[in-house]
Amino acid sequence: PQHILDVATGTGDFAITLCRRLNPERVTGIDLSEGMLAVARKKVAALGLSDKIEFEQGNCLELPMPDNQFDAITVAFGVRNFEHIERGYREMLRVLKPGGRLCVLELSVPRNRLIRFFYNLYALHIIPAIGGLKSHDRSAYRYLPLSIAAAPQGADMLRLMQGVGFREARCRRFTLGVCSMYTAIK
Repeated sequence: PQHILDVATGTGDFAITLCRRLNPERVTGIDLSEGMLAVARKKVAALGLSDKIEFEQGNCLELPMPDNQFDAITVAFGVRNFEHIERGYREMLRVLKPGGRLCVLELSVPRNRLIRFFYNLYALHIIPAIGGLKSHDRSAYRYLPLSIAAAPQGADMLRLMQGVGFREARCRRFTLGVCSMYTAIK
């Protein structure tokens, strides 16, 4: 893909990786947080990639781009934070070119009961305890596993994607089911 949109780009790490690995003409990162984007812009400038990567402040539920603009769209660990996931997918479908690809990486709850037991122990107890000791705010570290568990996963996520018009939606699980990659085509 020559024109890639990275939604919920945060501090730009995934956009930088896309640029380095795929060598597209342009990567555009969009995020709600101007503070995160300021960090992303500094990283990109320091790496000499400002001519290939740009960042825009904006809402993924109302993308400030014209229809059919991007060859590919990525979202790395951000979909679960969308206020309305279906609306976000609808917007991504709108700005994706016909035949373009969507790739969503998202954290997930393992399906295997034994692995899920250890995952829950780690995610619900160890992460908040260690994070709380370091930051003095345990609640911030409780949000992550709760947001993961609340987000649609597997077949439910695929139904959302297909429901707005994506086709050939697929899910691959990694890291014993802790991470999922969803792909689809416009």
